[in-house]
Amino acid sequence: MSSRTQLVATDSTNLARGAVAGFAGAATSAVMGFVLMVVLARTLGDTGSGVVLQAIAVFSIVLSLARAGMDSAAVWIMPRLVAHDPARIRSALTVMFAATAAAGVLCGAATVILAPGFALTGDSHASDVADAVAVAGWFLPVAALLLVGLAATRGLGGVLPYVSVGSIGLPVVRPIVVWLVAAGGGSFVAVTLAWAAPLPVALIAAALVLRVQVRRHEGAAGVRGLWRPDPSLRKGIVSYALPRTLSAGLEQSVIWLDVVLVGILAGSASAGVYGGASRFVAAGLIIDTALRLVVSTRFSTLLFQEKVAQVQALYRVAATWLVLFGTPIYLVLAVFAPVVLQLLGPGFTEGSTALMILCAGGIISFTAGNVQSVLLMSGRSGWAAFNKAIVLVVNVAGNLVLVPLIGINGAAISWALSMLIDAALATVEVRRFIGIRLDARAVAYALMVPVITVGIPALALRLTVGDTLAALLIALPLCAALFFGWCALDRRRLQLHDLALLARRRAPVK
Repeated sequence: MSSRTQLVATDSTNLARGAVAGFAGAATSAVMGFVLMVVLARTLGDTGSGVVLQAIAVFSIVLSLARAGMDSAAVWIMPRLVAHDPARIRSALTVMFAATAAAGVLCGAATVILAPGFALTGDSHASDVADAVAVAGWFLPVAALLLVGLAATRGLGGVLPYVSVGSIGLPVVRPIVVWLVAAGGGSFVAVTLAWAAPLPVALIAAALVLRVQVRRHEGAAGVRGLWRPDPSLRKGIVSYALPRTLSAGLEQSVIWLDVVLVGILAGSASAGVYGGASRFVAAGLIIDTALRLVVSTRFSTLLFQEKVAQVQALYRVAATWLVLFGTPIYLVLAVFAPVVLQLLGPGFTEGSTALMILCAGGIISFTAGNVQSVLLMSGRSGWAAFNKAIVLVVNVAGNLVLVPLIGINGAAISWALSMLIDAALATVEVRRFIGIRLDARAVAYALMVPVITVGIPALALRLTVGDTLAALLIALPLCAALFFGWCALDRRRLQLHDLALLARRRAPVK
């Protein structure tokens, strides 16, 4: 086997190993996110959950600005410093944490000061939304530092710490604290405070992990870095992070702004129903999150070394796995949308059509693979910002036009269209700037497998048995057996042999 083939095999196996850990974290995060949604819906109803979700939406959008792009900068630069200049790890952290602290305080203060503006929207619960947003705003600096700290642990080779704190610890604690407060009769504002309260504890945990990682890398290299950054390092990090600040803000706006707009245009109850439907979409992002945790740092290292052929090979494998394993989740959610939304309580089934549309948009966006990671890790954060600006304009315009006409289904259509445009722009740019191309045949085949083994049987059961929990419970094991059976028989074409080797704890054949 040639050296390049050996490197590709190693990357594929490392991708599988990291993806397993990432999948466990992403799955836990998605499940606990669903649990949180159920807790909000069952204890506060559609209106109360709409109030809290609007506060969370505003928090998430502003948080993307409070991070100052330093979380992406950490994932981009840390693998390079580990490989080529570990003495500068501490000074890089100084730049990133100082910028994040300043941006976090500024954004937090602005949020608290401007929050009363939400009371002017005319909704009967607008004042509750304003108070909830203000309470959440106090935690923005802590949340921003947490995300940058976790990104740094990931950039230093710590997928497990990232998963343990950010994907498991925090998501598990949140619904418990929220339930205790909501079940005890706490107000909407108190519930929002309970949602934000675990953030400081998570930040301490991330800081302790980061300290151990820095010392380990410096010890391995026999150096001890300085905390004071040099001008060239500061300039490099800030130059990368500034465009990413804009693109991250735009990205989170695309994800969350529709909840806020629905609340303003259609009321908090509609925002609660749409928020419930849209949060189910996070379940389909489990695979995307798991793969992105691994491939982003690897893309950064390979692109820095100008190993485009390896990037192409790794991108192909990751895209295949994303479509193959992500699509079944969306297919089940789309087919049984009324059933899964019933779990949230009465009134939430009105979001069934919206959930179907969101799932269709999610599947389409999967076909581009982890193209956003390739674009960002190539250092072209400015182009990512450009893409997000276009997508946000489309999303906002779509919501303003369609929500008054067709309600939350209009918001879902706007989101799905935004995802399609975002993926298409990034795909074209990656091909033009780096020479990385989407393998359409591999993606099409990976998409065909879940459609045949999951989509068609699930739809047949819904049509024969009906929109019932029984049909869903029958569909899950049946579709899983068909899907995994096909994958086992065709594992080489689907490039799943590395997963099998990992399960047997064997190394790939050299």
